[in-house]
Amino acid sequence: MKITKHFMLIITASTLLFSCGSDTKSTETTKVTVEENEDDFVWKTEQFADLKIVRYKINGWDKLTLKQKQLVYYITQAGYSGRDMIWDQNYRHNLKIKRALENIVQNYAGDKETDDWKNFMIYTKRVWFANGIHHHYSMDKFKPEFSKNYFTTLMADTKTELTEEIVEVIFNPKIDNKKVSLDPNKDLLLASASNFYGPDVTEKEVTAFYAAKMDKNNPEPISYGLNSQLVRGENGLEEKVWKSGGMYGEAIDEVIGWLEKAVGVAENEAQGNALKLLIEYYKTGDLDTWDKYNIAWCEATDGDIDYINSFIEVYNDPLGYRGSYETVVQMNDFEASKRMAVVAENAQWFEDNSTILPEHKKKEVVGVTYKVVEVAGESGDASPSTPIGVNLPNANWIRAKHGSKSVSLGSIINAYSKAGGSGMLKEFCYTEKEMEMAKEHAEIGDKMHTALHEVIGHASGQINEGVGTPKETLKNYASTLEEARADLVGLYYLMDNKLVKMGLISSLEVGKASYDDYIRAGMMTQLSRLEPGAIIEEAHMRNRQLVAAWAMEKGAADNVIEKKMKDGKTYFVVNDYDKLRTIFGELLMIIQKIKSEGDYQAGRDLVENYGVQVDQTIHKEVLDRVAKLDIAPYGGFINPKLVPVKDESGKITDIKVTYPDDFTGQMLDYAKRYSFLPANN
Repeated sequence: MKITKHFMLIITASTLLFSCGSDTKSTETTKVTVEENEDDFVWKTEQFADLKIVRYKINGWDKLTLKQKQLVYYITQAGYSGRDMIWDQNYRHNLKIKRALENIVQNYAGDKETDDWKNFMIYTKRVWFANGIHHHYSMDKFKPEFSKNYFTTLMADTKTELTEEIVEVIFNPKIDNKKVSLDPNKDLLLASASNFYGPDVTEKEVTAFYAAKMDKNNPEPISYGLNSQLVRGENGLEEKVWKSGGMYGEAIDEVIGWLEKAVGVAENEAQGNALKLLIEYYKTGDLDTWDKYNIAWCEATDGDIDYINSFIEVYNDPLGYRGSYETVVQMNDFEASKRMAVVAENAQWFEDNSTILPEHKKKEVVGVTYKVVEVAGESGDASPSTPIGVNLPNANWIRAKHGSKSVSLGSIINAYSKAGGSGMLKEFCYTEKEMEMAKEHAEIGDKMHTALHEVIGHASGQINEGVGTPKETLKNYASTLEEARADLVGLYYLMDNKLVKMGLISSLEVGKASYDDYIRAGMMTQLSRLEPGAIIEEAHMRNRQLVAAWAMEKGAADNVIEKKMKDGKTYFVVNDYDKLRTIFGELLMIIQKIKSEGDYQAGRDLVENYGVQVDQTIHKEVLDRVAKLDIAPYGGFINPKLVPVKDESGKITDIKVTYPDDFTGQMLDYAKRYSFLPANN
């Protein structure tokens, strides 16, 4: 499977309810705070545009041995060393623009109290947050709230150089205005600005290029295109492979150097062997080695430290071939993992009792593991905006034969909770009872839904023999349908007494609160993330509206979900949770059938009819209601900083954790220490 990220919903009581008020400070030096007591810890540091910046803690760090701390440090440094790659993958001019903005911020000595400068800083921080000039979620290009003339003045004052062509890109809304386009009426590549293909390479050409390589009857297909840029060469299309000595080689060599240090302090042989295969993959770019690495990594389940590293998720490629660079370094939360291990241990029961058709069920679910983890550092496509749960590897055949690893990023979830509030609940819950249910049960409900989504949802079902991979069959709809399928697995089981008997939830009230949350998000609150007049293009948002809107339509005769009005405001209220569960189960069966059979037309119809178009009247109402709350719909994180302590001989004797509290400072620090790629690649 290729689709794994499960993003935070903006309506859960504990994880994405943002506090009111705005902190718009914009200092330009790195202020570092040593580890604080949780009561004194500053979770939210600032808010600007549609973003809030949060910090997270690494709990249990002092329980690690020196060797384990070194392992975390080395793998984290490897991750940061490759961060330039995601910028270049996102857009071909990003690195040039990034360095120009950084140079201006560092060297401008003029008036910093003007609206122009403040707007310039907001633009710059939005670009840092998104790893490029396109929004990380909507994929739309940012519109500067300062003039082109002011920008050229800043460039002149700081001796910053950018070509007129690139300056025009920044200010002209008609040029490369969408990072990823999923509009089926356009050529998906020509309409997308992401840098995975040459600017003149067409969707039809790419489809034909890989069709000639792929064997649909191969039970263990290679992930063609995962680690390369496809461009037009002298003899036709050719791949520029991301590897040592190839494209991105300068950064990859830095990554390799840190990974080699990590091998020397690996916790066990299996972990060390997996790291060696990852190094070999980076050196050769060989996709067979990538598969071997994924198998070794998947089977290396002992130890307290783990990581995600390389070109993995394919959301930023409209055709679903190429993986964005990302890293997450994590340590096990033993107590929380022990509580939740029962989910993975019962994976076969969940599969056997699913609503999907018997012929689409796995006869044997193997190698599924689930852990709650403390994050120690993130980079690339996982930072500053991060998933809260991940399930890997993505290849269907590896998952079926060797299993998968699922993690819930517990420290990230906790930080969201600490930085949150209850304004959205008060505004969008129809009754006090609904709001109280959310406050009491939504936190555990969200954790359970994440666990079921990642561990069971992404591990369930199978593709019919000879059908081909979802990126071949379902194409630009594969991501949305996969996320909907995994969400539906979680939703279906959240109202199952089996979870109560397992001790995972206290009662089915948890499931009811989760259903309320999901319908509110899918029908209303997630629309706060869209600009007026927009359609839904991001896969996770499409998924949520698809599920909610389909359920409302199918349950209309029984009034399962009811649209209600109160004091001139719209609400969507669940009237019958049991019938809604049945509807979720029916849709799960349909989507799994689409995936198993590779039915493109059915998948397209489902997404386009339910997941894309926006009720503009409802959208305007949501924007008006949320605007009064001063709530940022997106959140991202400042990473902790790991600082080696060395003796007189240079030997590491300890590694301390510090907590920077300035987003601008961290971005400038990263630019200084981890800028390894040339501006043109």
